[in-house]
Amino acid sequence: MISYFFGSGTEPTRTFDGAQTHGLAPVPASRPPQLAQIRSYWEALRNGPHLPRREQINPRGIEGALSHAFLLERIAPGLARFRIAGMHLADLMGMDVRGMPLSALFAPDARPALAQALEQVFARPAILELDLEAERGLGRPALRARLLVLPLAPEAGMPPSTQLAMALGGVVSVGSLGRGPRRFHVAQTSVTPLAQAQAAGPGIAQNHRPAAAVFVPIKAPAKAAAGRAHLRLVKSDTPR
Repeated sequence: MISYFFGSGTEPTRTFDGAQTHGLAPVPASRPPQLAQIRSYWEALRNGPHLPRREQINPRGIEGALSHAFLLERIAPGLARFRIAGMHLADLMGMDVRGMPLSALFAPDARPALAQALEQVFARPAILELDLEAERGLGRPALRARLLVLPLAPEAGMPPSTQLAMALGGVVSVGSLGRGPRRFHVAQTSVTPLAQAQAAGPGIAQNHRPAAAVFVPIKAPAKAAAGRAHLRLVKSDTPR
């Protein structure tokens, strides 16, 4: 089997807007540019109410977000595994995450809520956005993240009643990665049914809950120059 692996590796700190400051300061809770690119590309592929299909996804369409992007495959109710993952996921976990469940990024007590929200992506279908906060400890400083999951239609030729099983998504973190693996708690959840999302357009759907996490810019070290994202072909003999 041939899989595509996104990205070229990433620096150990992240900012959502490229701002450089000398400390922590709150910024508007807007969608990170990498996730905005993924969402905009997904919206552009939609044909009215119809979802884009997996085979329509071209990595060149999200070139600026490849290292943060992933593809999920639903394998059971509330459970999905990574089919393709960018290098940022490997940075967070300290390992290649392909084949691992999305829940591996979450603390055990956060997984039931994740499963409930994730199942709505495939069942309703819906757009899922999560604000996350990582567990702290020795070698694991403060780290926040935002995760986006967008449903994909079944392959061409499948019956209309076929259960949705694939999703495009991305994750962006803010802060020092520290020692992996990093696992997260859910600070805020937004589940937007597609009918509502279509009426509202590609902007963030508000769920009218108070934000439990604030995304803040952190000054990146001078040596941490972002590399150009590219595709790397990876071959695997194990079927995914």
